[in-house]
Amino acid sequence: MSQSGSIRRINRRETHSSRAVASVVTAAILLLAILWLAVGLVLKTTGSAALLVSPAELAQRVALLARNTLPAALTGAGIVVAIVGLVLVLLAVLGGSKPRHVIDNPRAAVVVDNEVLAAAISRTARQTARLAPEQVSTRVGRKTVDVTVHPSSGLELDEAALKEAVDAEVLGFALQRGVTLRIAITEKGAVGV
Repeated sequence: MSQSGSIRRINRRETHSSRAVASVVTAAILLLAILWLAVGLVLKTTGSAALLVSPAELAQRVALLARNTLPAALTGAGIVVAIVGLVLVLLAVLGGSKPRHVIDNPRAAVVVDNEVLAAAISRTARQTARLAPEQVSTRVGRKTVDVTVHPSSGLELDEAALKEAVDAEVLGFALQRGVTLRIAITEKGAVGV
């Protein structure tokens, strides 16, 4: 099924995290630093006293920093600056994804939360195997669906029927990005359920 450009944009916006907060914070910090330097230069040019430190004095202090500071402190500050830089680069390069999946629909943007998918899959597995709610748990990731079943102690579980029912449920969602289904049936049975 083909989707229009606006539906694809909406789906992407709903499934990926925005980088706006990191961008605004970084821009605000850089803007404040530039404004401070500009005001310092204007004050220096007019012969007035600097706000905190004049740009010339700041440059001199930075040049003498290696002599006047403990090497461990410089190393620690360098590590912190490197980590902040790495985080900013990773935020810029990697797309943050939200725990959601897109359901293929040519007429509308349909996005469903992973927890909702997990609950529906757990319900199907539970009803097929005739188990209590606490005996089935499901985890939905970006590319996988993991279903863990704790059968009742002493009762046989029809694994083929369970797998078929869960497969049909996952296929019925018509997820845009295919997922791999894994069903794990624990050997320890649930007692008293």
